[in-house]
Amino acid sequence: MPYSGPLPAILVVEDEFLILSATADDLRNVGFTVLEAGNADDALALLEAHAEIRILFTDVDMPGSMDGLKLSAAVRDRWPPTLIIVTSGKALIGRANLPVGGRFFPKPYNTGKVASAMQEMLA
Repeated sequence: MPYSGPLPAILVVEDEFLILSATADDLRNVGFTVLEAGNADDALALLEAHAEIRILFTDVDMPGSMDGLKLSAAVRDRWPPTLIIVTSGKALIGRANLPVGGRFFPKPYNTGKVASAMQEMLA
């Protein structure tokens, strides 16, 4: 059953600007509030500042102090209620490498399917 409440805030973390912009716009069009970060360090700062973030949608391969898998593990440790979806165009990520309850979408992904998965995870 899809989520029926007001859609919460999502943090999209992607170092490719065009992918970040397109994904954020698509998710906003579905009704989510979207915050954007180009790397894990910026993502952590946004998570610190915005308690309303309920979902992390992160790419794996990013510049900076940590990749998306390390970011998702850090988020699971510090903000356990946050739902996590990981994406990558270079690697297939198995459940063993994801935080508990996390999901994986290979690139190129269909943003509508990602949004549906987010609503399902919230339900």
